[in-house]
Amino acid sequence: MIRQKGRNLLEFKEDYVVFDLETTGLDPAEDEIIEISGIRVRGHRVEEEFSTLINPGIPIPYSAARINGITDKMVEKAPKAPEALERFLAFIDKDVLVGHNIHTFDTNFLYDGTMRYLGRGLENDYVDTLSMAKSCLPQLKRYRLTDLAAYFEISTEGAHRALNDCRMNQICYEKLGELWRQKEAQPQPDAFCCPRCGAALKLRKGKFGEFWGCTGFPQCRYTRKK
Repeated sequence: MIRQKGRNLLEFKEDYVVFDLETTGLDPAEDEIIEISGIRVRGHRVEEEFSTLINPGIPIPYSAARINGITDKMVEKAPKAPEALERFLAFIDKDVLVGHNIHTFDTNFLYDGTMRYLGRGLENDYVDTLSMAKSCLPQLKRYRLTDLAAYFEISTEGAHRALNDCRMNQICYEKLGELWRQKEAQPQPDAFCCPRCGAALKLRKGKFGEFWGCTGFPQCRYTRKK
């Protein structure tokens, strides 16, 4: 399946929809979405929330239920994927989507599900806060959403349920946006800046030794020899 995805942006937006989903597993080709949530933001202020469980039509594995707490009984009377996705698409309209680790996970499930159940692609651009966090906070050892929340002293209560993660990530994105603006306003020496996107360069180890890599990875893949 060729994904008709929008652009992967590294920007701080005033208007956007932060979203998150829970699934039966990690493979969008085999697994299903069981919860999807979103928060519409206008002018950096929360305007409206959306959330629904989804009946996947298959048993929810224990490995998934153990993480998100969603059981077969909870989704028994929930809408099926076509109805839930139609409602979510109406909610997001053409907004830029924001989420954590969505470049390699959530957007794949969303875009593949839209194609599979509704027969059309989805071209909304999106911002992955994982990439932004790596660029703005290179000192962190781990970049899970709960790690960012802890750094910004945001409550992680209810983590791993879609709407709670949206609320957590919306605040994190606004905090990261402040750091992003500060970084843009303070030019760094060219030796430590990516000539393509302006993000900081970080010394990394590879197969052939150390090299400088862009912290804006994966949307920017600039590298140069040490």
